[in-house]
Amino acid sequence: MADQPLLKVENLRIELVTRAGVAPVIDNLSFELGHGENISFVGESGCGKSMTALAIMGLLPEGIGRIASGSILFDGEDLTTASPERLRDIRGNEISMIFQEPMTSLNPVYTVGEQIAEVLRAHQGLSKRAAWDMAIELLDAVRIPNAKGRVSDYPFQMSGGQRQRVMIAMALACKPKILIADEPTTALDVTVQAQIFDLLRDLRRDTGTSIIMITHDMGAVAEMAERMIVMYAGRNAEIGPVEQIIEHPRHPYTRGLISCVPHIVANLTAERHELTEVPGIVPSLRDFGQNRCLFASRCDRRSDQCLTERPPTREFENGQKSDCWHAEEL
Repeated sequence: MADQPLLKVENLRIELVTRAGVAPVIDNLSFELGHGENISFVGESGCGKSMTALAIMGLLPEGIGRIASGSILFDGEDLTTASPERLRDIRGNEISMIFQEPMTSLNPVYTVGEQIAEVLRAHQGLSKRAAWDMAIELLDAVRIPNAKGRVSDYPFQMSGGQRQRVMIAMALACKPKILIADEPTTALDVTVQAQIFDLLRDLRRDTGTSIIMITHDMGAVAEMAERMIVMYAGRNAEIGPVEQIIEHPRHPYTRGLISCVPHIVANLTAERHELTEVPGIVPSLRDFGQNRCLFASRCDRRSDQCLTERPPTREFENGQKSDCWHAEEL
């Protein structure tokens, strides 16, 4: 139903087997994605953004990662209990993913046309000829010049931006309901980044596909998303409308991420803004899951309570939520 979220993740806990034992890489994560909505996961590397995406896709590393508890409801169906066969039907068909590095995701010994056509034959049952013709149409749709000629190219014959467009074409081949874009503009220059963002916006408008964008770039979030989920050490730090959070962040970590992007603040105020950085690094995986604020060691607002108790979720106007003991003071 349109009034129900397309994707609803509740109290998700993902555990990884490490040499030091079992660690909760995702700890009690909850969020929703509406029909046709664009949300972003933002945070430093190692905070669990890509791991969340892999769990949604049913691609957690076998024998190493597992969903320990919680649910992932897609159109009302719990993917955590779905069979491997059902997940294969959904993956690439109803939920697709653009992986971070296209050169390692594309097979170097097959042409880009063959790789796009394979998706169409597997999920749509198209003939070889029909799948090839559709591959040309998809390359044209993602604005690759001379699509009919480039469909027979191998990945190494294309630029980084063109390979990323091929990945987008593959992800959209079956007109998925959800598109997960994991750092879709990594290693691309700013001009190509802008082109990829324009392409994603146009495709979302034309197809109605919901988009989950994963990034560490707060500027990209401000440009692309309606709502954002700030993740830290496998947990929600803050969630809410992008404009609301950028104008009034309620978590010290969010404030730190925003302060690293001076042009965001410059667009909102006329005051000069000193560029700062978030001190320290993300804690080790063995520290994930501890009953305290995992950002406390990097926070200038920490109190004794932050070091001994996990902060509750505080709710504010417009659906903004923050997991911080001092959220009301910010």
